[in-house]
Amino acid sequence: MDIQRRFLNAILIVGAVLISGCAHFQPPADPKVREALAPTGTLRVGVYQGSPTSLVVDAKTGQRAGVALDMGPLLAQKLGVPVQVVEFPRLALVLDALKTGQVDFTVTNATEARARDMDFTRPLVQLELGYLVMNDSSVKQIEQIDRAGVRVGVSQGSTSQGVLTREFKNAKVVPAASLKQAQDMLRQKSIDAFATNKGILFEMSDELAASRVLDGRWGLENLAIAIPKGRDAGRAYVNAFAEQVRENGQLQKSVKRAGLRGTTSAP
Repeated sequence: MDIQRRFLNAILIVGAVLISGCAHFQPPADPKVREALAPTGTLRVGVYQGSPTSLVVDAKTGQRAGVALDMGPLLAQKLGVPVQVVEFPRLALVLDALKTGQVDFTVTNATEARARDMDFTRPLVQLELGYLVMNDSSVKQIEQIDRAGVRVGVSQGSTSQGVLTREFKNAKVVPAASLKQAQDMLRQKSIDAFATNKGILFEMSDELAASRVLDGRWGLENLAIAIPKGRDAGRAYVNAFAEQVRENGQLQKSVKRAGLRGTTSAP
């Protein structure tokens, strides 16, 4: 059973013609572009729940939002193909599926390491990286993180795990299999802080009573569109699409609809 079947939580297939606000988009003149970006005839968009950069679900209304969730259908509309949203429990699995060509599109942090396995557009937005702590934590400010005895949770397989493992001199990095598990670890005090981008941290804090996001940041994420390697015939088209959604306001609308916080303007 492949990775999509094992970790699939939900698949949403919609006709591209139903995507609102995109009626002016037309399929590309060159069919090679469409074939490169959607080789199965459907644009498969990889997302994971818990991050407004990807997918969040309103607990009361069930409304789904997220930058990747919005941008994928927009590109599908422009290509003139259906869109299939494939949901995974964590980002690392989305990236694995992208690397192996099981999904065609996502939006994620563009790093040098990831660029060896996938191609990125220019950053759409930048996100501050920070820490979430419980209010009664001994860690009161960001300068107190890298101390002996401090345990910092990270998403398993994430960029944060790699960076902080290298940079910490004293604090211990503790991987979490999911954001839900990270919340439980904070609640049970098996970690003292959780590190990732502030878009995710604020979402987690909303659900975790008596928690807060520390002031300050330890870095920035460059949020960009990612496609599998080998899709060279479509790269220029995706780059142009990324610039278009930045300029026409579609990106800003998506960021607002998803409630994405902790952003700064991308260069």
